[in-house]
Amino acid sequence: MTTATQMKCACPSCLCVVNLSDAIEKDAKQYCSTACADGHPNGSGCGHTGCECNK
Repeated sequence: MTTATQMKCACPSCLCVVNLSDAIEKDAKQYCSTACADGHPNGSGCGHTGCECNK
């Protein structure tokens, strides 16, 4: 059996793939950053290079 170690950030507009060991978990979903996990308060994006989530 293969165990997944990475998955796409649960934020719908985010392009990031996150390591499960580094992910921020909220409501049983995995996010790449607190901005994504918190629903982008104040319009902030995750800040990762090449990703324009919540723009």
